[in-house]
Amino acid sequence: MIHVEKLVKAFGPKIAVNRISFQVERGEVLGFLGPNGAGKSTTMRMITGFIPPTEGQVRVGDHNIIDQPIHAKRLMGYLPESAPCYPDMTVHGFLDFAAEIRGIRGGDRKRAIHRVVDLCFLESVLHQSVDTLSKGYRHRTCFAQSIIHDPDVLIMDEPTDGLDPNQKHEVRGIIKRMGEKKAIIFSTHILEEVEAVCSRAIIIDRGEIVANGTPDELKNRSRNAGTVHLRIGGVSGTMVREKLQQLSGVEHVTLLSEDATHAEVSVKPEARESGSLSEQISDLIHRESWRILKLNRQEGRLDEVFRDITKPDTIKEGGKAA
Repeated sequence: MIHVEKLVKAFGPKIAVNRISFQVERGEVLGFLGPNGAGKSTTMRMITGFIPPTEGQVRVGDHNIIDQPIHAKRLMGYLPESAPCYPDMTVHGFLDFAAEIRGIRGGDRKRAIHRVVDLCFLESVLHQSVDTLSKGYRHRTCFAQSIIHDPDVLIMDEPTDGLDPNQKHEVRGIIKRMGEKKAIIFSTHILEEVEAVCSRAIIIDRGEIVANGTPDELKNRSRNAGTVHLRIGGVSGTMVREKLQQLSGVEHVTLLSEDATHAEVSVKPEARESGSLSEQISDLIHRESWRILKLNRQEGRLDEVFRDITKPDTIKEGGKAA
């Protein structure tokens, strides 16, 4: 549904987006991540035709956003950054206007407005003017206009910005349900949203894609993903460490603590995929008849991966950031 190919955006000498390519299929929810200034909003504005690319192309459905902008935009709903609305309109008036310019007429328009008002919980503020709304309700109103025509493609820039925890939960649920039938891209700084909602995530840094995969694939890039922690009773730490270090796929074993009653160790795998290592550890425990007091496998952390791959180069190389 969305095909981005070698997209570039230059503002004078500054390259904000540098030859990025990706696709989003129907039934996918793509999380678009990156630090401030990474090029997320610029990319989304080019996808929606809000600004033209310097190079490259975007296709939405079968339509090129530059050559066939009207056809492409008919397929899209767009929630821009900061959720702009007309402040002097009522919520109902704004949604009625959005439906009209989308070409929705008569009874279909009434049904479309009723659907999004119900979906976005706007009934209580339907006849208030937009300038009297809280930030959360203003955001919901703009979200409602983006889906009023039931688009096949949905582009959202920070869709939960300014919402309270309950409202965020509601919007995430809406996005996840719609993502079963639509192609959705949304940018966010909230990494838990990616794990809760997204089927795939892209991390962009300084205008380039630095990671692309499912949330689990990205988490497996975490430094400590797959590390196994063991607390074993009645066995010396030296023996436990020696036995575990002999297993294939073990990078190193660290003795965390030891006393007369137990030894506690961590086992770090060489590879991120540690399923076979976990099986080997279980077999070793059984063979040695060790008394296990604690055993757990550490999951990768998306925030850790994000920090590692979006650090300034000076930090990555071990120096100090300028």
